[in-house]
Amino acid sequence: QVQLVESGGGLVPAGGSLRLSCVASGRTFRGNAMGWFRQAPGKEREFVGANRGTGSTYYTDSVKGRFTIFRDNSKNTVYLQMNSLKPEDTAVYYCAAGSSWYGDYDNWGQGTQVIVSS
Repeated sequence: QVQLVESGGGLVPAGGSLRLSCVASGRTFRGNAMGWFRQAPGKEREFVGANRGTGSTYYTDSVKGRFTIFRDNSKNTVYLQMNSLKPEDTAVYYCAAGSSWYGDYDNWGQGTQVIVSS
């Protein structure tokens, strides 16, 4: 059974940093896309960024230059490094594993809460 477990969330002041981790078990996702999404209170889940199976990364405009996604395939883990955090980054962050190199996300973690205080 595929399982994704996020960790690393918490409370951080504006301008601070956090690193989220997502460990996948049950199968390897080497060569598949791994993405990060977030859902703020009262809002729909939105895409944050992804690391494709090719190794390329891309991000939504609001986090470009502040967030970085990288992965360690030997550990079946993907990370989201978040710097210069803003209160509007407050959300539950979810990692997702794709069934293809470019996306098709079909496995989701339970989420980890990030709160950025002003």
